[in-house]
Amino acid sequence: MIASLARWQQPWAELGLVARMELNADLRKRYSEPHRAYHTLHHIAECLELLAQTQTLAQSSASIELAIWFHDAFYDPRKTDNELRSAEWAQRELKRAGASPALQDRIVSLIMVTCHDGDPQTADEELMSDIDLSILGAGAKRFDEYEQQVRQEYRHVPMQQFRSGRRKILSQFLERDPIYFTDWFRSRREAQARTNLQRSLTRLAGKFW
Repeated sequence: MIASLARWQQPWAELGLVARMELNADLRKRYSEPHRAYHTLHHIAECLELLAQTQTLAQSSASIELAIWFHDAFYDPRKTDNELRSAEWAQRELKRAGASPALQDRIVSLIMVTCHDGDPQTADEELMSDIDLSILGAGAKRFDEYEQQVRQEYRHVPMQQFRSGRRKILSQFLERDPIYFTDWFRSRREAQARTNLQRSLTRLAGKFW
């Protein structure tokens, strides 16, 4: 489940930082906004659980943990700069907490890698990317729930337009070889992700969705 307050404080302490007391509540409020269906606290909890399972692969698991908390802090399906706005907020909070410019830059880069518009440049960025895309390789039931949640977040988009845009996005992921950057995720989720993506694309191309 979602991290306790004690767990929330741990990565900050590991990095020698002290976050303002209200920050955790501010983030939780963001992730509880009524227009969200997938990009919620549940998504953060799923990501944190996967980080707990893979933290031995990380160079700085504390940095990834903070990046996970911030990466969807701003989420408006009508905008295209959500990751940037989330990263900028994280940078402000990190600076306020005493982070060095280098640490600020590292966590900002971890957040921005979730745009998935280029290759990660570090091992931690690869792990962050894979954690964020882990839903693609979830079990069929959870993946289908995710697809419905995404549609709910984009309910303002007409169905035909949504289907076209969604097919483009999912096709881009399916064309990646491999989808996941780390051996851990490739061995556990790659095959299922390809099955899920192909099933969704077939459904999106059909008469009904």
